[in-house]
Amino acid sequence: MHPPRHDVVIAGAGIVGLAHAYHAHRRGLSVAVLDRSAATTGSSVQNFGHCCVTAQSGRALEFARAGRPHWLELARRAGFWHRQQGTLAVARAEDEWQVLREFAELREADEIRLLDPDEVTARAPIADPALRGGALLPWCFQVDPRSAAPAIAAWLVEQGVAFHRDTAVLGVESGSVRTTRGTFTADHVVVALNHDVGDLFPELADAYRVQRCRLHMLRADLGAALPLPVFTGWSMVRYSGFRACPSTTALRDRLHAEHPELAGFDLNQMYTGLPDGSTIVGDTHARDRAAPPFQDERGFEVLLAETERLFGRAPRVRERWQGVYASAPEHEFMVERPLPGVRVVTVTTGIGMTTSMGLAESVLDQIASEQEETA
Repeated sequence: MHPPRHDVVIAGAGIVGLAHAYHAHRRGLSVAVLDRSAATTGSSVQNFGHCCVTAQSGRALEFARAGRPHWLELARRAGFWHRQQGTLAVARAEDEWQVLREFAELREADEIRLLDPDEVTARAPIADPALRGGALLPWCFQVDPRSAAPAIAAWLVEQGVAFHRDTAVLGVESGSVRTTRGTFTADHVVVALNHDVGDLFPELADAYRVQRCRLHMLRADLGAALPLPVFTGWSMVRYSGFRACPSTTALRDRLHAEHPELAGFDLNQMYTGLPDGSTIVGDTHARDRAAPPFQDERGFEVLLAETERLFGRAPRVRERWQGVYASAPEHEFMVERPLPGVRVVTVTTGIGMTTSMGLAESVLDQIASEQEETA
């Protein structure tokens, strides 16, 4: 039997594919989602579950702001855990504190609140004696990455979205998707395959120079639950929103000069607490076309040592894993239309959870405009 025709067929059931399914469903379209895996096991469950809205810039900031209410609505409807305490940025040196002050001058008053050291420690168990202050970014929020995507998928199934698991996509043409379980037909096709985009569109992967970014990540007990996400100066020099601060370059230079090993691991020292009281600890970054499964134990040792320095206690490790996501050296997003009626959509940096809902909404807007033009 041939699968029924749909308005939209989506290749990929990660968070970007799910976001497109959600927005297509909201617009009353019939939707099918195809994925070669039996369950969600990729980037969408390997991450921090951190939706860091305010620290973005440009299109990423637009997508993060636009997607936030959809995340909160989905949390209510699909019933997955989330919290809205914001993000705590911790400054442990004068140049980090200066970057936060400059960032506060660039943003609206409701986007950032500067904190003195006592206000920082009242919000999180920071024990580093070098603490200079911090900032609260109230618009950020978090989910449990292991439960959010599966819960969204289950809710979409209840709403009538068709999911076809264990179904590998073999080829895409205008109006059809060829798979290991037959050919699916649709008015529109969205390909959301993360770092595997080259499996179907190698020329796009080559043009964007898509790589696989590998991460060292941990889940550990810190001795106390972490009530909100925490990031450090290493995060300030990574997030695009801080690039407009005059002191960010000097901060990066100082961190790299004083801590060359940490810089060599491309550290982003941050933490998110989970509902069971444990904490996700991360992360390092290594980019290449392939993603070998082997990890240098020194990367984990670095994360644990820096965690002990920040919180004043040795963490007890529960789990270790390698996260992998798509990375492109000069792009945050790939949104291309290689064929009529076909969109290829990939977040090519580590902000998929933050931007997916707003990104998908913009793509569905494009599809709607295309339908109006051809009507």
